[in-house]
Amino acid sequence: METVTVQLDARSYDILIGRDCLRDLGHLYAERGLGKTAAIVTNPTVAAHHLKPVRQSLACAGVKVTVITVPDGEQYKTLETAAQIYGDLIAAGLDRQACIIALGGGVVGDMAGFVAATYLRGIDFVQVPTTLEAQVDASVGGKTAVDHALGKNMIGAFHQPKLVLIDTATLETLPKRDIRAGMAEVIKHGIIRDPGLVAFLEDHIEGAATLSLPAGQINWLIARQCRIKADVVAADETEKGLREILNYGHTVGHALEVVTQYAHYKHGEAIGLGMTAAGHIAVQKGMWSQEEFDRQTALIARLGMPECVPDLQVDEVLARMASDKKARGGVIRFVLPERIGKIAPRDDVTRAEIASGIRYIQALG
Repeated sequence: METVTVQLDARSYDILIGRDCLRDLGHLYAERGLGKTAAIVTNPTVAAHHLKPVRQSLACAGVKVTVITVPDGEQYKTLETAAQIYGDLIAAGLDRQACIIALGGGVVGDMAGFVAATYLRGIDFVQVPTTLEAQVDASVGGKTAVDHALGKNMIGAFHQPKLVLIDTATLETLPKRDIRAGMAEVIKHGIIRDPGLVAFLEDHIEGAATLSLPAGQINWLIARQCRIKADVVAADETEKGLREILNYGHTVGHALEVVTQYAHYKHGEAIGLGMTAAGHIAVQKGMWSQEEFDRQTALIARLGMPECVPDLQVDEVLARMASDKKARGGVIRFVLPERIGKIAPRDDVTRAEIASGIRYIQALG
């Protein structure tokens, strides 16, 4: 397995990436001295594919397991669903030595992590991400949250996992759309931090998006994303500065998810559109070259993701962005590229420039 360590002093932890490694969870869990009781939080779709080997592995390690199933979809990432999980934990008698294991995609990971951060004022948790979006992004870094009707991830906490176990074989159970959506986050990491990754994607993005690259190359690609994010998180755990660059594409992207009620886009699809809007704004401000913007646009287009909803109301999108957790003092905050591999937070983007970016992605269809 590939190993990436997130260096956070006493809160440091490993990200382990391999194929067919779900069966190893029990001994990896035990090696880290985690509790003898655990709750697996998952959804019905993931449970049908992956719950059995995870449960068996933990049982072989002497861990008593409670399974908590939550509905599938971003629209269920709410305080109401978190309350259901709290109730199930209390009913099962889980104490402060227990551990929560998030088995699923970003929604399960975010919500299970938030519950772990707040149940009995904080208990241990482990991430076992089963989607590409979660494996390359959401499972790493300790951001946990639930959504509010007025904004995404508005209620949350920083709470680092004790372990992230990534089994790349789980990706083969996903719809093609989910893989393509996850690849948008891979493109994001290249644009913000890694020109070599962008060059690799320009040669191999179709193979990556169809999982037709050799298994070792898939493992390497996911590990590279984790190293990029681990380095940023180690330098700025609670997003006081550098970690803001990971929000590239998210200012517009999160607003698109909210105004379409999480029913139109996968998270990565909204981020792809948000990156296009932000890139357009950067070009218009004279920060970024048209040539590099076109390279980003071409990569996103090759994923074949959904277009922007043409009848979105620009004012509604702007209103959602103003209430986003990234806004400061009512100022909508962006991160914009200066060149591939270098990006900068900005609070000088005008409403007119933002509106231009939204209209640009609307016109693409």
